[in-house]
Amino acid sequence: MPALPDCRQCGACCASFRVDFSVQELLSEGGTVPDGLAVPVTVSTARMRGTDHVPARCAALTGRLGAAVSCAIHEWRPSPCRELEAGSPACLRARARHGISGN
Repeated sequence: MPALPDCRQCGACCASFRVDFSVQELLSEGGTVPDGLAVPVTVSTARMRGTDHVPARCAALTGRLGAAVSCAIHEWRPSPCRELEAGSPACLRARARHGISGN
């Protein structure tokens, strides 16, 4: 069984997907996501800054893709980020999009 990709050496998901989540996850609404890292989409939805840019790159991502990265708000990240699993089809698509292979 192959080892799971190491997220700390990747970051592809943070530079591939739009990250929309409930405004209830914002710090100002009782959640944990810092308001300054999100933009409003609708009255009930927020989006992580940078994830709707071309090229996409979450404002909370630090470091160089495929080398050494980290999430500045890992403990407080929104639910879509928590739900994406290392080695999942979405993870592997993001890695392929950025030419990141191996672990």
